[in-house]
Amino acid sequence: MDDHTDADVAPPLQGSPSGWAADRGGWNHPSLRKAVVHGIRLYNGGAFHESHDCFEDEWYNYGRGSTESAFLHGMVQVAAGAYKHHDFDDNSGMRSLFSTALQYLADTPADYYGVDVHGVRITLTQALEDPAVLAEQRIELDGTEPEPGPADFAFADDE
Repeated sequence: MDDHTDADVAPPLQGSPSGWAADRGGWNHPSLRKAVVHGIRLYNGGAFHESHDCFEDEWYNYGRGSTESAFLHGMVQVAAGAYKHHDFDDNSGMRSLFSTALQYLADTPADYYGVDVHGVRITLTQALEDPAVLAEQRIELDGTEPEPGPADFAFADDE
């Protein structure tokens, strides 16, 4: 267990993703899962800046060289790239950020803390060629595409 724990983080909705310690009935890093849940919901709702903040604030809890750090850094880049594309029509900036995100996410398990990382990598690769694929893109979490609610925005504001 790490220093940033949170006992009220629910188990995955389905399966046993990397990061879930089924033998203990808990997450290896509960605060990471909590940031992921809020960050993915916000991303799916188009709140890319707030999503970025969720991932970035949690990323600071990890040193270099860990899978957690690489994953979170990659997701920071994903949210920032989407923000560049959707809010500023800056596809050059989006491509730069997505290229970096792909490097960070390259060795991350395909289903990490419930995030469909494999699907994220596919979308990023496609967006480098055709940014239009981002129009309807959502990130799956536990096999669903959750949308944000007030608690997600409150979490981002508190971070």
